[in-house]
Amino acid sequence: MVDVLHSENRSYLASSRTPELIRRMTICHLCPRNCRVRRIFGETGDCGLANNLLVHSYGLSHNQENVLSGTNGSGAIFFSGCELNCFYCSNYEISRLQRGHVIHAKELADMMLQLQKHGAHNINLVTPTPQVLGIVEALSLAFNKGLSIPIVYNTGGYDSVETLKLLDGLIDIYLPDAKYGSDNRGNASGVGNYTTVNRSAMLEMKRQVGDLVVDEHGRALRGLMVRHLILPNSFADTETVLNWIASNLGTRTYVSLMPHYFPHWEAKRKPFWNRRISAEEYTRLLDYKYRLGLLRGYDQADEW
Repeated sequence: MVDVLHSENRSYLASSRTPELIRRMTICHLCPRNCRVRRIFGETGDCGLANNLLVHSYGLSHNQENVLSGTNGSGAIFFSGCELNCFYCSNYEISRLQRGHVIHAKELADMMLQLQKHGAHNINLVTPTPQVLGIVEALSLAFNKGLSIPIVYNTGGYDSVETLKLLDGLIDIYLPDAKYGSDNRGNASGVGNYTTVNRSAMLEMKRQVGDLVVDEHGRALRGLMVRHLILPNSFADTETVLNWIASNLGTRTYVSLMPHYFPHWEAKRKPFWNRRISAEEYTRLLDYKYRLGLLRGYDQADEW
């Protein structure tokens, strides 16, 4: 269990952040898209969402990194909609087609408590950014009812520093993507400033929670984990991403270097994107990561 704040204090902290989140959603600037629509009044933002909490599914996931899945599984809650528009998205039916079920904050809190009751090592909020208001409202209710396992903010990495500051003390583990090494590569995700935004966000996350800390069983308790998906033909500029992490977040940063790109959705029709990466590509970049001193992380070389 994470002894950051007692549950009742975290409940109060969450409820105190709600008014500012409502304000940020009134003319929406929750995320760096700053689409400025009145989502709180039911208008639809660039994320494809209005003011409803939209959840696709939830359950114990054993497909996360070992430090999250452990033996019992990570308590994953998959939110619909997304602030990004990656044309290779593996979950496009959830992220772009917004398939899911409208629920209330109380129902979301009950999901969290059920996952804890069934042995989840953490609550893993997957693609939470557009729905952070409802999530914080649910956390306030769940903390008040005894939710005490770590809260994971599992994000595409395109996050506003100002919104992240409102999560300080509520989130135990930040799990952002670091998708690209330069802003122009972010066009594959529908934004032209991804890397600039992503780096500022990760620095704020590191400030809040520090390096990853695990318990005696190797399960994550608190800290920053970074995911990077290797793309074919060096489209992600992986070396630059790893260099920046080592230089700015430090070599103790836990980095999950992921080889499982597959040409989903629109990517299967795009030249140079319509193939998986090779074992040679992955092992070369994994070796580069280690040579930078980034020794903590998740090695998936055994997928071949």
